[in-house]
Amino acid sequence: MKWINVKSTTITFLLLTAACSALKAQETAPINIVTTAVPFLRISPDARGGGMGDVGVATAPDANSNFWNLAKTPFAKSRGGLAATYTPWLKDIAQDVYLTTLGGYYQLDGESAISGGLRYFNLGQIQFVDFAGNPLSTSNPREFALDFGYSRKISDNLSVGVALRYINSNLANGLSVNGVTYKAGQTVAADLSLFHNGLNEDGEGLTYGISITNLGGKIGYTNDAQSKDFIPANMGLGLGYTWVFDETSKFTLALDVNKLLVPSAPVPTDPEDPVKDSANLADYRNMSVFESWFKSFGNKAVTISGGGEYTYNDQFSLRAGYFYEGKEQGGRRYFTAGVGLKYNQFGFNFSYLAPSGQGVTRNPLSNTLRLGLTIDLGGSGEDSAF
Repeated sequence: MKWINVKSTTITFLLLTAACSALKAQETAPINIVTTAVPFLRISPDARGGGMGDVGVATAPDANSNFWNLAKTPFAKSRGGLAATYTPWLKDIAQDVYLTTLGGYYQLDGESAISGGLRYFNLGQIQFVDFAGNPLSTSNPREFALDFGYSRKISDNLSVGVALRYINSNLANGLSVNGVTYKAGQTVAADLSLFHNGLNEDGEGLTYGISITNLGGKIGYTNDAQSKDFIPANMGLGLGYTWVFDETSKFTLALDVNKLLVPSAPVPTDPEDPVKDSANLADYRNMSVFESWFKSFGNKAVTISGGGEYTYNDQFSLRAGYFYEGKEQGGRRYFTAGVGLKYNQFGFNFSYLAPSGQGVTRNPLSNTLRLGLTIDLGGSGEDSAF
């Protein structure tokens, strides 16, 4: 059980969301880390991509494509697919925190597809306490996002996709402190994506994609409109190349670059002029979502990930990768490895994360595992029957 000392609206929810943030623990916290509400949307949602350093914008399409790049699904080999992934999160500091995802798609014809997805994040049981350490109440915070999307080919090699997402963040619903009653935060968002499939008939060639996700409204936990926070809008650019060695063996290298489309919160600069700092904070709070996307390019909230996948006979896969984030933005850096097995229409994926750099012995991401199951529903999008 985790104990949370309730001090104010801001502190309460920063502490709660910190439990699900992927930021690396550091003795001295960087002062310009870009923070958002619902950070669970930034956690890698499937074991295959998780084994390749958290890449997925331009890799081969599967039932988890709606979490990475929705536009990939019209190029999937099977007419439909389902996927489920379970990830115990921050296992070294909490035993009851986990992320579960469900995804799937169905090709309507040879040109278009629909898809859906669910992300459910459970933060475990939390005990709220006051300044003196006296228990207030217990809670089981949880968040989820529900997606629905449509994608379509616009040429033989190019496709686009659009998705709508409902986000619900129930961190302390019903808790009342100092006259403030907290409620579940809700908002909606959209994804826009593009995918280019340059593979030849043998499956060799270049793929690339662009995925702009979580373009939506702010989210708040009280009735105070000034207390709403940005959600993690993101622009991902992906590149991949597949080599086919023979009829049974192929190898893919992939690279993703992600830019968080959220501006940095103002940092107090002049202790002797609190009015100026308050004005800067007010400007940040009043910033529109549309304006925030463009002002986000003034910070360094960028991550780079790369990975490789060797596949034998479309039945066995070995994966490895690396994820990099600058120290001033949280310093997440880790190696990943994974395996995949496929038997008939069933696929099983497993990945493991190993932090790198200083402080790895106390890193909250240590021993992160992901377990995934996929099911191909068979057929081809060009078939007349399922």
